[in-house]
Amino acid sequence: MKENIIEVLLYLFEYYIDTSAELEADQAEGSEQQTEIIDKSTLELELEQAGFRPQEISKALDWLENITIVPEETQAQAALPALSMRVYSEQEQARLNAECRGYLLFLEQAGLLDDVTREVVIERTLALETEDIDLEQLKSVVLMVMFYQPGQEVAYAWVEELVFDDLVADIH
Repeated sequence: MKENIIEVLLYLFEYYIDTSAELEADQAEGSEQQTEIIDKSTLELELEQAGFRPQEISKALDWLENITIVPEETQAQAALPALSMRVYSEQEQARLNAECRGYLLFLEQAGLLDDVTREVVIERTLALETEDIDLEQLKSVVLMVMFYQPGQEVAYAWVEELVFDDLVADIH
């Protein structure tokens, strides 16, 4: 049995993003194929058949429902001057190691992650029920959050390329 929320999310993201990309390509070529809307119960059934437990599926779907919600405190932080520095709380430092925090800083300094999106990434990462979040999990969360953020298409493409370049480098 597959057991954690991030695995369910990655499965959903990989399967449905690939499917929607194929549908968009078909539509661009003049195909009359319509995008299929999948209801929650059908999706839950498909995930159970893929080997995920119902409670993990439920948690993952709840996690996804909040992926575009920007908390009020995050909106207030976004209004801070551009030269401000993000200071991580003790809880955040305990869950996000120095490598993860460094990666977020790198993405910010490269102009790929704005303040609001960074806060959504941190909030969604901490919402995972994983004690120790590693860099690969963080990268997955960054990709998922950026995919769902309006106006982040270019940054998403750059981050996606960075993540997949890292995976290819790790394999070789």
